[in-house]
Amino acid sequence: MIDLKQYGYTETEKPPSDLLPARITAVHRERYELISQSGTQHGKLKTSTYYGREPHPFPTVGDFVLIKEVQGGDCQIVKTLQRRSYFSRLDPDPSGQKEQAVAANFDTVFIMQSLNQNFNLRRIERYLALTWQSGGTPVIVLTKADLAENPEKHIEEAITVAAGADVVAISAKTGEGLNQLIPYLKPGQTCVFLGSSGVGKSSLLNALMGSDVMDVSEIREDDARGRHTTTHRQMVTLPNGVHIIDTPGMRELGMWENDVGMGDSVSSIFSDIEDLLGTCKFSDCRHETEPGCSILAAIERGEITQERLNSYNKLKREALYAENKAAAMKEKDTIRKDIDAWWRHRNKEVW
Repeated sequence: MIDLKQYGYTETEKPPSDLLPARITAVHRERYELISQSGTQHGKLKTSTYYGREPHPFPTVGDFVLIKEVQGGDCQIVKTLQRRSYFSRLDPDPSGQKEQAVAANFDTVFIMQSLNQNFNLRRIERYLALTWQSGGTPVIVLTKADLAENPEKHIEEAITVAAGADVVAISAKTGEGLNQLIPYLKPGQTCVFLGSSGVGKSSLLNALMGSDVMDVSEIREDDARGRHTTTHRQMVTLPNGVHIIDTPGMRELGMWENDVGMGDSVSSIFSDIEDLLGTCKFSDCRHETEPGCSILAAIERGEITQERLNSYNKLKREALYAENKAAAMKEKDTIRKDIDAWWRHRNKEVW
């Protein structure tokens, strides 16, 4: 019998006697791989729960769910349990603007950037904001250190935007720096690899596993980009009991209405800019050309770059949009429920 606690499960509610807790380990369209006390199984969603008038969130890799076992067939997934952290993206379904979770219930997020043309401080800032928003703890992992002429320079640059997150440089090919990841790879913990194609996510996973469990694709020499070698969302367990979530679609992550405040997550990584807000000569300063602007003065002194200010403004706009969208959706949901209640009451009076 498998102990689900080794997969990070903590019982927050006693499941009914006919249901078992399980964790989603892979998603294949409408069929799910999962692990429960009975071992590895496959499951499908209960239609009335996930396609009803008030559907449960569709489960994703890392989710804990309640299942009903079916003799000789796929089990039935009947409930998605509350998440402690998750990443989401815009659902690629053209039917509407919907949020789609792509990874859930993780502890640490490896924000991966390779030390070649892929290195981009603005992308690191975005991933940091998304990680704090998700509920995970970020670690900036600079890959392909064996290819960099001066990795120390990139490390110093990453530290300037890290906002307290640890920064490590590694090479999955030579093994350089892999020991720096040990403190974050504890049995029962779950890590997410976050990074664009070609940064070496699959290579790092193979190095940590000690075997080639993931295909590795070559990157294009002209722009150091690659294609996604992961074809479906999945969770892999290392020999020491650490769970790694690798997933396609991470480059499409956006700001959504998570429990962690979007504006707060942006503020936490741009404290150098936010500390100057309210200290300008004019209270309505837009930090563009106004005289007496504290932020423009900091740029002139070399304390802040114009690119960093642009990144801050862009992420703040996205956060504001996400928060307004969340409020609008909640209001719309309240109105719909009020209308439903009114119709139910009216029908009772008629009959």
